[in-house]
Amino acid sequence: MSSTEGQVIHCKAAVAWEAGKPLVIEEVEVAPPQENEVRLKILFTSLCHTDVYFWEAKGQTPMFPRIYGHEAGGIVESVGPGVTDLAPGDKVLPVFTGECKECRHCKSEESNMCDLLRINTDRGVMLADGKSRFTVKGKPIYHFLGTSTFSEYTVCHVGSVAKINPDAPLDKVCVLSCGISTGLGATLNVAKPKKGQSVAIFGLGAVGLAAAEGARLCGASKIIGVDLNASRFEQAKNFGCTDFVNPKDHDKPVQQVIADMTDGGVDRSVECTGNVQAMISAFECVHDGWGVAVLVGVPNKDDAFKTHPVNFLNERTLKGTFFGNYKPRTDLPSVVEKYMNKELEVEKFITHSVPFSEINKAFEIMLKGEGLRCIIRMED
Repeated sequence: MSSTEGQVIHCKAAVAWEAGKPLVIEEVEVAPPQENEVRLKILFTSLCHTDVYFWEAKGQTPMFPRIYGHEAGGIVESVGPGVTDLAPGDKVLPVFTGECKECRHCKSEESNMCDLLRINTDRGVMLADGKSRFTVKGKPIYHFLGTSTFSEYTVCHVGSVAKINPDAPLDKVCVLSCGISTGLGATLNVAKPKKGQSVAIFGLGAVGLAAAEGARLCGASKIIGVDLNASRFEQAKNFGCTDFVNPKDHDKPVQQVIADMTDGGVDRSVECTGNVQAMISAFECVHDGWGVAVLVGVPNKDDAFKTHPVNFLNERTLKGTFFGNYKPRTDLPSVVEKYMNKELEVEKFITHSVPFSEINKAFEIMLKGEGLRCIIRMED
Protein backbone atom coordinates (compact mmCIF):
# COMPACT_ATOMS: atom_id res chain seq x y z
CA MET A 1 0.00 0.00 0.00
CA SER A 2 1.52 3.34 -1.03
CA SER A 3 1.76 6.19 1.48
CA THR A 4 -0.22 8.47 -0.86
CA GLU A 5 -3.05 6.01 -1.58
CA GLY A 6 -6.46 7.65 -1.31
CA GLN A 7 -4.97 11.14 -1.02
CA VAL A 8 -4.75 14.06 -3.40
CA ILE A 9 -1.18 14.28 -4.77
CA HIS A 10 0.42 17.67 -5.41
CA CYS A 11 2.95 17.50 -8.25
CA LYS A 12 4.26 19.30 -11.31
CA ALA A 13 2.56 19.15 -14.71
CA ALA A 14 3.06 20.96 -18.01
CA VAL A 15 -0.25 22.72 -18.67
CA ALA A 16 -1.34 24.07 -22.06
CA TRP A 17 -3.43 27.13 -21.21
CA GLU A 18 -3.83 28.33 -24.80
CA ALA A 19 -3.44 26.94 -28.32
CA GLY A 20 0.13 27.14 -29.61
CA LYS A 21 1.48 28.91 -26.48
CA PRO A 22 4.41 27.39 -24.54
CA LEU A 23 3.39 24.89 -21.86
CA VAL A 24 3.61 26.18 -18.28
CA ILE A 25 4.97 24.02 -15.47
CA GLU A 26 2.34 24.30 -12.73
CA GLU A 27 1.70 22.64 -9.40
CA VAL A 28 -1.39 20.51 -9.96
CA GLU A 29 -3.58 18.47 -7.68
CA VAL A 30 -4.16 14.90 -8.87
CA ALA A 31 -7.20 13.21 -7.31
CA PRO A 32 -7.17 9.55 -6.26
CA PRO A 33 -8.30 6.97 -8.84
CA GLN A 34 -12.00 6.10 -8.92
CA GLU A 35 -13.61 2.80 -9.95
CA ASN A 36 -11.61 0.95 -12.63
CA GLU A 37 -8.91 3.65 -12.61
CA VAL A 38 -5.23 3.66 -11.71
CA ARG A 39 -2.95 6.50 -10.70
CA LEU A 40 0.49 6.37 -12.26
CA LYS A 41 3.81 7.97 -11.48
CA ILE A 42 5.21 8.93 -14.90
CA LEU A 43 8.99 8.52 -15.16
CA PHE A 44 9.56 9.11 -18.88
CA THR A 45 7.33 10.49 -21.62
CA SER A 46 7.95 11.43 -25.23
CA LEU A 47 6.42 13.86 -27.67
CA CYS A 48 4.30 12.60 -30.58
CA HIS A 49 2.95 14.61 -33.53
CA THR A 50 -0.57 14.08 -32.20
CA ASP A 51 0.26 16.11 -29.08
CA VAL A 52 1.57 18.97 -31.24
CA TYR A 53 -1.41 18.78 -33.62
CA PHE A 54 -3.96 19.21 -30.82
CA TRP A 55 -1.81 21.75 -28.93
CA GLU A 56 -1.89 23.85 -32.12
CA ALA A 57 -5.71 23.39 -32.05
CA LYS A 58 -5.76 21.78 -35.49
CA GLY A 59 -7.81 18.88 -34.11
CA GLN A 60 -11.58 18.57 -33.94
CA THR A 61 -12.47 20.46 -30.75
CA PRO A 62 -9.98 22.87 -29.14
CA MET A 63 -10.05 22.23 -25.39
CA PHE A 64 -8.01 24.26 -22.91
CA PRO A 65 -6.52 24.25 -20.31
CA ARG A 66 -5.28 20.74 -20.95
CA ILE A 67 -2.45 18.38 -20.02
CA TYR A 68 -1.13 16.67 -23.14
CA GLY A 69 1.12 13.61 -23.51
CA HIS A 70 0.33 10.00 -24.37
CA GLU A 71 3.61 8.16 -25.08
CA ALA A 72 5.05 7.26 -21.71
CA GLY A 73 6.26 4.77 -19.16
CA GLY A 74 5.63 4.75 -15.45
CA ILE A 75 4.82 2.87 -12.26
CA VAL A 76 1.43 2.24 -10.66
CA GLU A 77 1.10 4.41 -7.54
CA SER A 78 -2.39 3.28 -6.48
CA VAL A 79 -5.49 1.59 -7.88
CA GLY A 80 -9.18 2.35 -7.57
CA PRO A 81 -12.04 0.00 -6.66
CA GLY A 82 -12.55 -2.90 -9.08
CA VAL A 83 -8.94 -3.02 -10.31
CA THR A 84 -7.57 -6.53 -9.85
CA ASP A 85 -4.86 -7.04 -12.49
CA LEU A 86 -2.62 -4.11 -11.53
CA ALA A 87 -0.97 -3.28 -8.20
CA PRO A 88 1.20 -0.48 -6.82
CA GLY A 89 4.76 -0.85 -8.10
CA ASP A 90 3.84 -2.48 -11.42
CA LYS A 91 5.78 -1.14 -14.40
CA VAL A 92 3.36 0.01 -17.11
CA LEU A 93 2.79 1.81 -20.39
CA PRO A 94 -0.29 4.06 -20.55
CA VAL A 95 -1.95 3.91 -24.00
CA PHE A 96 -4.11 6.41 -25.94
CA THR A 97 -6.63 3.67 -26.74
CA GLY A 98 -7.74 0.76 -24.60
CA GLU A 99 -8.99 -2.76 -24.08
CA CYS A 100 -11.94 -3.23 -21.73
CA LYS A 101 -11.88 -7.01 -22.42
CA GLU A 102 -15.70 -7.10 -22.34
CA CYS A 103 -17.01 -5.60 -25.62
CA ARG A 104 -17.43 -7.36 -28.98
CA HIS A 105 -14.23 -5.83 -30.32
CA CYS A 106 -12.16 -6.93 -27.32
CA LYS A 107 -13.60 -10.44 -27.50
CA SER A 108 -12.85 -10.66 -31.24
CA GLU A 109 -9.45 -11.91 -32.36
CA GLU A 110 -9.79 -9.66 -35.41
CA SER A 111 -10.18 -6.24 -33.76
CA ASN A 112 -8.47 -3.94 -31.28
CA MET A 113 -11.06 -1.13 -31.52
CA CYS A 114 -12.56 -1.31 -28.03
CA ASP A 115 -16.09 0.14 -27.85
CA LEU A 116 -15.48 1.69 -24.43
CA LEU A 117 -11.92 2.96 -24.72
CA ARG A 118 -11.04 3.52 -28.37
CA ILE A 119 -9.34 6.85 -29.02
CA ASN A 120 -11.52 9.89 -28.29
CA THR A 121 -9.76 13.22 -28.76
CA ASP A 122 -12.84 15.21 -27.71
CA ARG A 123 -13.15 13.70 -24.23
CA GLY A 124 -11.33 15.70 -21.58
CA VAL A 125 -12.75 13.94 -18.52
CA MET A 126 -12.80 10.47 -16.98
CA LEU A 127 -15.48 7.92 -17.88
CA ALA A 128 -16.39 6.98 -14.29
CA ASP A 129 -17.98 10.30 -13.34
CA GLY A 130 -17.44 12.73 -16.23
CA LYS A 131 -14.96 14.77 -14.16
CA SER A 132 -11.27 15.61 -14.42
CA ARG A 133 -8.75 14.24 -11.92
CA PHE A 134 -6.55 17.33 -12.41
CA THR A 135 -6.99 20.76 -10.85
CA VAL A 136 -4.80 23.85 -10.55
CA LYS A 137 -5.82 25.95 -7.53
CA GLY A 138 -9.21 24.28 -7.70
CA LYS A 139 -9.73 24.88 -11.44
CA PRO A 140 -10.29 21.65 -13.46
CA ILE A 141 -7.76 20.86 -16.19
CA TYR A 142 -8.81 18.69 -19.12
CA HIS A 143 -7.31 15.26 -19.76
CA PHE A 144 -5.96 14.26 -23.20
CA LEU A 145 -6.50 10.80 -24.77
CA GLY A 146 -7.14 9.37 -21.30
CA THR A 147 -3.41 9.53 -20.52
CA SER A 148 -2.12 13.12 -19.92
CA THR A 149 1.46 12.03 -19.35
CA PHE A 150 3.00 15.52 -19.22
CA SER A 151 2.41 15.31 -15.48
CA GLU A 152 4.46 13.65 -12.74
CA TYR A 153 1.28 11.76 -11.75
CA THR A 154 -1.74 10.96 -13.89
CA VAL A 155 -4.94 8.91 -13.69
CA CYS A 156 -5.96 6.44 -16.42
CA HIS A 157 -8.70 3.88 -16.95
CA VAL A 158 -7.30 0.44 -16.13
CA GLY A 159 -8.13 -0.70 -19.68
CA SER A 160 -5.66 1.85 -21.08
CA VAL A 161 -2.68 0.62 -19.06
CA ALA A 162 -0.42 -2.25 -20.20
CA LYS A 163 1.59 -4.07 -17.54
CA ILE A 164 5.07 -4.88 -18.86
CA ASN A 165 8.25 -6.74 -17.94
CA PRO A 166 9.53 -5.28 -14.63
CA ASP A 167 13.08 -5.31 -16.03
CA ALA A 168 12.22 -3.21 -19.11
CA PRO A 169 13.97 0.21 -19.17
CA LEU A 170 11.17 2.78 -19.26
CA ASP A 171 13.41 5.44 -20.82
CA LYS A 172 13.53 3.23 -23.93
CA VAL A 173 10.25 1.28 -24.10
CA CYS A 174 8.06 4.32 -23.36
CA VAL A 175 8.12 5.08 -27.11
CA LEU A 176 6.37 1.76 -27.80
CA SER A 177 3.05 3.02 -26.42
CA CYS A 178 2.05 4.86 -29.61
CA GLY A 179 3.80 5.59 -32.91
CA ILE A 180 6.48 2.92 -33.03
CA SER A 181 4.00 0.11 -32.32
CA THR A 182 1.58 1.62 -34.84
CA GLY A 183 4.10 1.38 -37.69
CA LEU A 184 5.65 -1.89 -36.56
CA GLY A 185 2.27 -3.61 -36.20
CA ALA A 186 1.05 -2.30 -39.57
CA THR A 187 3.76 -4.41 -41.18
CA LEU A 188 4.00 -7.39 -38.81
CA ASN A 189 0.27 -7.84 -38.14
CA VAL A 190 -1.48 -6.49 -41.23
CA ALA A 191 0.79 -6.35 -44.32
CA LYS A 192 2.60 -9.54 -43.21
CA PRO A 193 5.30 -9.66 -45.89
CA LYS A 194 6.91 -13.05 -46.42
CA LYS A 195 10.66 -13.52 -46.30
CA GLY A 196 12.26 -12.31 -49.53
CA GLN A 197 9.32 -10.13 -50.59
CA SER A 198 9.44 -6.43 -51.50
CA VAL A 199 7.84 -3.67 -49.42
CA ALA A 200 7.28 0.04 -50.13
CA ILE A 201 6.99 2.44 -47.18
CA PHE A 202 5.33 5.81 -47.87
CA GLY A 203 6.52 8.44 -45.39
CA LEU A 204 9.78 8.09 -43.45
CA GLY A 205 8.89 9.75 -40.16
CA ALA A 206 8.93 7.73 -36.94
CA VAL A 207 5.84 5.66 -37.84
CA GLY A 208 7.10 4.92 -41.37
CA LEU A 209 10.53 3.95 -40.10
CA ALA A 210 8.87 1.61 -37.59
CA ALA A 211 6.97 0.05 -40.51
CA ALA A 212 10.30 -0.36 -42.33
CA GLU A 213 11.75 -1.95 -39.19
CA GLY A 214 8.85 -4.40 -39.28
CA ALA A 215 9.66 -5.26 -42.90
CA ARG A 216 13.29 -5.80 -41.89
CA LEU A 217 12.20 -8.16 -39.09
CA CYS A 218 10.07 -10.09 -41.61
CA GLY A 219 13.11 -10.61 -43.86
CA ALA A 220 11.95 -8.44 -46.77
CA SER A 221 14.59 -8.41 -49.52
CA LYS A 222 13.79 -4.95 -50.90
CA ILE A 223 12.40 -2.12 -48.76
CA ILE A 224 11.65 1.01 -50.79
CA GLY A 225 11.35 4.25 -48.82
CA VAL A 226 9.16 6.91 -50.46
CA ASP A 227 9.38 10.50 -49.20
CA LEU A 228 9.38 14.05 -50.55
CA ASN A 229 12.24 14.89 -48.16
CA ALA A 230 15.44 13.29 -49.47
CA SER A 231 17.32 14.23 -46.28
CA ARG A 232 15.48 11.37 -44.57
CA PHE A 233 16.93 8.69 -46.83
CA GLU A 234 20.31 8.23 -45.15
CA GLN A 235 18.76 7.70 -41.72
CA ALA A 236 16.21 5.26 -43.18
CA LYS A 237 19.01 2.88 -44.14
CA ASN A 238 19.39 2.13 -40.42
CA PHE A 239 15.81 0.84 -40.42
CA GLY A 240 16.25 -1.57 -43.31
CA CYS A 241 15.41 0.62 -46.33
CA THR A 242 17.39 -0.54 -49.37
CA ASP A 243 16.03 1.78 -52.09
CA PHE A 244 14.50 5.24 -52.20
CA VAL A 245 12.07 7.19 -54.33
CA ASN A 246 11.45 10.92 -54.13
CA PRO A 247 8.28 11.56 -56.17
CA LYS A 248 9.62 15.05 -57.02
CA ASP A 249 12.47 13.46 -59.00
CA HIS A 250 10.12 11.81 -61.51
CA ASP A 251 7.73 13.02 -64.19
CA LYS A 252 5.47 9.97 -63.91
CA PRO A 253 3.29 8.77 -61.01
CA VAL A 254 5.25 7.23 -58.15
CA GLN A 255 3.23 4.01 -58.45
CA GLN A 256 4.56 3.64 -61.99
CA VAL A 257 8.12 4.32 -60.82
CA ILE A 258 7.80 1.57 -58.21
CA ALA A 259 6.18 -0.87 -60.67
CA ASP A 260 9.12 -0.31 -63.04
CA MET A 261 11.60 -0.99 -60.21
CA THR A 262 9.92 -4.22 -59.09
CA ASP A 263 8.75 -6.05 -62.22
CA GLY A 264 5.12 -5.01 -61.91
CA GLY A 265 4.79 -3.82 -58.33
CA VAL A 266 5.82 -4.45 -54.73
CA ASP A 267 4.39 -7.36 -52.76
CA ARG A 268 3.35 -5.10 -49.85
CA SER A 269 3.08 -1.38 -49.18
CA VAL A 270 2.48 0.60 -45.99
CA GLU A 271 1.27 4.23 -46.17
CA CYS A 272 2.25 6.42 -43.19
CA THR A 273 1.65 10.02 -44.37
CA GLY A 274 -2.10 10.62 -44.24
CA ASN A 275 -1.89 12.23 -47.70
CA VAL A 276 -4.71 10.80 -49.79
CA GLN A 277 -2.65 10.86 -53.01
CA ALA A 278 0.05 8.84 -51.23
CA MET A 279 -2.65 6.40 -50.14
CA ILE A 280 -3.80 5.93 -53.72
CA SER A 281 -0.20 5.50 -54.89
CA ALA A 282 0.48 2.97 -52.11
CA PHE A 283 -2.47 0.88 -53.28
CA GLU A 284 -1.78 1.16 -57.00
CA CYS A 285 1.93 0.28 -56.62
CA VAL A 286 1.31 -3.24 -55.29
CA HIS A 287 1.52 -6.22 -57.62
CA ASP A 288 -1.65 -7.68 -59.07
CA GLY A 289 -2.58 -11.18 -57.94
CA TRP A 290 -1.24 -10.91 -54.37
CA GLY A 291 -0.27 -7.34 -53.52
CA VAL A 292 -1.47 -5.91 -50.19
CA ALA A 293 -1.50 -2.21 -49.28
CA VAL A 294 -2.01 -1.03 -45.70
CA LEU A 295 -3.15 2.48 -44.76
CA VAL A 296 -1.84 3.89 -41.46
CA GLY A 297 -1.85 7.68 -41.93
CA VAL A 298 -4.94 9.68 -40.91
CA PRO A 299 -6.46 11.64 -43.82
CA ASN A 300 -8.20 15.03 -43.76
CA LYS A 301 -11.92 14.73 -43.08
CA ASP A 302 -12.94 15.82 -46.61
CA ASP A 303 -10.55 13.49 -48.47
CA ALA A 304 -11.88 10.87 -50.89
CA PHE A 305 -9.96 7.78 -52.00
CA LYS A 306 -10.36 7.23 -55.75
CA THR A 307 -9.06 4.30 -57.77
CA HIS A 308 -10.43 2.19 -60.60
CA PRO A 309 -12.37 -0.88 -59.40
CA VAL A 310 -10.36 -3.05 -61.79
CA ASN A 311 -7.42 -2.63 -59.37
CA PHE A 312 -9.41 -4.72 -56.89
CA LEU A 313 -10.66 -7.15 -59.52
CA ASN A 314 -7.03 -7.81 -60.42
CA GLU A 315 -6.57 -9.15 -56.88
CA ARG A 316 -4.93 -6.28 -55.11
CA THR A 317 -5.97 -5.93 -51.46
CA LEU A 318 -6.41 -2.68 -49.52
CA LYS A 319 -6.43 -2.73 -45.71
CA GLY A 320 -6.47 -0.20 -42.90
CA THR A 321 -5.07 -0.45 -39.42
CA PHE A 322 -5.41 1.25 -36.06
CA PHE A 323 -2.50 1.09 -33.58
CA GLY A 324 -0.91 -1.68 -35.65
CA ASN A 325 -3.79 -4.02 -34.75
CA TYR A 326 -2.30 -4.43 -31.27
CA LYS A 327 -4.66 -4.90 -28.32
CA PRO A 328 -3.01 -2.66 -25.70
CA ARG A 329 -3.16 -4.87 -22.60
CA THR A 330 -2.88 -8.22 -24.35
CA ASP A 331 -0.28 -7.46 -27.04
CA LEU A 332 1.94 -4.54 -25.96
CA PRO A 333 3.85 -6.64 -23.39
CA SER A 334 5.01 -8.88 -26.26
CA VAL A 335 6.26 -5.85 -28.22
CA VAL A 336 8.32 -4.88 -25.17
CA GLU A 337 9.69 -8.44 -25.14
CA LYS A 338 10.86 -8.00 -28.75
CA TYR A 339 13.03 -5.18 -27.43
CA MET A 340 14.18 -7.17 -24.39
CA ASN A 341 15.13 -10.09 -26.68
CA LYS A 342 17.12 -7.69 -28.90
CA GLU A 343 14.92 -8.38 -31.95
CA LEU A 344 13.66 -4.79 -32.02
CA GLU A 345 16.05 -1.86 -31.78
CA VAL A 346 14.26 0.98 -30.00
CA GLU A 347 17.27 3.19 -29.30
CA LYS A 348 17.59 4.32 -32.92
CA PHE A 349 14.15 5.96 -32.72
CA ILE A 350 15.27 8.12 -29.78
CA THR A 351 17.22 11.10 -31.11
CA HIS A 352 16.81 13.69 -28.33
CA SER A 353 16.31 13.88 -24.58
CA VAL A 354 15.37 16.84 -22.33
CA PRO A 355 14.49 17.29 -18.65
CA PHE A 356 10.82 17.96 -17.82
CA SER A 357 11.62 21.60 -17.02
CA GLU A 358 12.60 22.06 -20.68
CA ILE A 359 9.59 20.29 -22.23
CA ASN A 360 9.00 23.22 -24.60
CA LYS A 361 12.36 22.38 -26.24
CA ALA A 362 10.84 19.06 -27.30
CA PHE A 363 8.09 20.97 -29.11
CA GLU A 364 10.68 23.22 -30.80
CA ILE A 365 12.64 20.15 -31.98
CA MET A 366 9.53 18.55 -33.48
CA LEU A 367 8.30 21.77 -35.09
CA LYS A 368 11.67 22.12 -36.82
CA GLY A 369 11.32 18.57 -38.13
CA GLU A 370 14.48 17.45 -36.37
CA GLY A 371 14.95 13.89 -35.15
CA LEU A 372 12.36 11.20 -34.41
CA ARG A 373 11.49 10.90 -30.73
CA CYS A 374 12.49 13.21 -27.87
CA ILE A 375 12.40 11.62 -24.40
CA ILE A 376 11.27 13.90 -21.58
CA ARG A 377 12.84 12.91 -18.26
CA MET A 378 10.37 13.60 -15.45
CA GLU A 379 12.77 13.32 -12.51
CA ASP A 380 15.77 15.41 -13.58
